[in-house]
Amino acid sequence: MRHCTADLLLSFDIEEFDLPEEFGVPVAENDRMAVSVSGTERILNVLREKNVRATFFVTAFFAERAPELVARMVAQGHEIASHGLHHSGFEVGHLARSKKILETISGREVVGFRMARLAPVEKKDILAAGYVYESSLNPVWLPGRYNHLRAPLLPFDDAGGLRQYPVSAVPGLRIPLFWLSLKNFPFLFYRALARHTVKKTHYFNVYTHPWEYSGRAAEKHWRIPGYITRHAGMPMAERLGDLIDALRDLGDFRTFRENDTDHREGAGR
Repeated sequence: MRHCTADLLLSFDIEEFDLPEEFGVPVAENDRMAVSVSGTERILNVLREKNVRATFFVTAFFAERAPELVARMVAQGHEIASHGLHHSGFEVGHLARSKKILETISGREVVGFRMARLAPVEKKDILAAGYVYESSLNPVWLPGRYNHLRAPLLPFDDAGGLRQYPVSAVPGLRIPLFWLSLKNFPFLFYRALARHTVKKTHYFNVYTHPWEYSGRAAEKHWRIPGYITRHAGMPMAERLGDLIDALRDLGDFRTFRENDTDHREGAGR
């Protein structure tokens, strides 16, 4: 029987490196994959060293070009979830197609979805494609990106029955604790906010991207602002390891699916 501790949900949006295109710089396909593959390998190394499980939201584009990394995720006990067909562009049909591709490559059922850039998607369409949970909600206000100050901070079932796992934010203040905060806040400050949030909510959900763990993301020719590439490469891997160590005594690192299964079993009692 699982003891009563906080649910610590680490996740990674495993996508092709198309970020420079947001700043007008085209990226060749070999670079899209090379940067993200090297970052994903570094993530997997940290998780293996720390002996924790996580959830990997993977694009079908990435999985088809790096099936050996998907196999490694599965072998290490991580969950495979969908991050769409590819990272740029979306059609409703991509929901079912990405799920099928990921299940074929991983040999595992895929039940979770996170939309690229946390963009909104009709919940009925996610359910119709066969998913049971989503994690695309950042319950904060960020100018030009999100305005979800009234959204719940804790997991909930939406009107259609789709389980929602919000990204963590500090209770009351609604300070976001997502990837940009992890890399830009002084680590001791982020650590304090994260531990405070876990103690108050018994829940923590943070995500990062593979390119953050590759030093190539900071190359000047990509024209990516420094606040996005801060700590790129090994320093980000060290920060991830330090975060795991900082929270380990407060809860259990679990996959979203494990958490969702416990929720549904508990609701059925």
